[in-house]
Amino acid sequence: MEKFKSILIVLIILILTIVAAYWAFATLEPGSLSASKQREADLLKENQALRDQVSKLENQLSALQSESQPAPSASGTDQPSVQNQTPASYKYQDLIGQLQKLISDKVVMKEKSQGTRVGTVQKFLQTYGNTSIKVDNDYGKGTVSAVAAFQKAEGLSPDGNAGPATFQKMIDWLKKQG
Repeated sequence: MEKFKSILIVLIILILTIVAAYWAFATLEPGSLSASKQREADLLKENQALRDQVSKLENQLSALQSESQPAPSASGTDQPSVQNQTPASYKYQDLIGQLQKLISDKVVMKEKSQGTRVGTVQKFLQTYGNTSIKVDNDYGKGTVSAVAAFQKAEGLSPDGNAGPATFQKMIDWLKKQG
């Protein structure tokens, strides 16, 4: 009986040791995985700190812009002096810049044109029509008809081809949006 108790205790200890060893190996992470998780946590903290800093800087910029609003001049007009004028910043500034580049490069697009410049026009059309026109960098029939509709609405000849006059109307429309 004493021998049976000893075997039973050894067996229980052996089972507990096997379970503990299995748990240790199952939960053990390689050093690279642990380092990656730590780096991810550090980057998340840094990202949050940068967001906070951006928010703080935006608030400071807003305060500075409201302080620098020109007061009415002595002549009674609300026109700021040329010295105080700064370039306007628009909601769609990037798109305006891309369209301006198309004008500068004297680009003309028509059906079957392709490339990232076509994508610029398609991005505008998404904004203008508030539609889900596909930006596929391919000036197909859908793009032609959307450009023609824009041209008609803006008083241009609705041929569906996009050139400097159309791009300028697109810029003007974007600027009106703020």
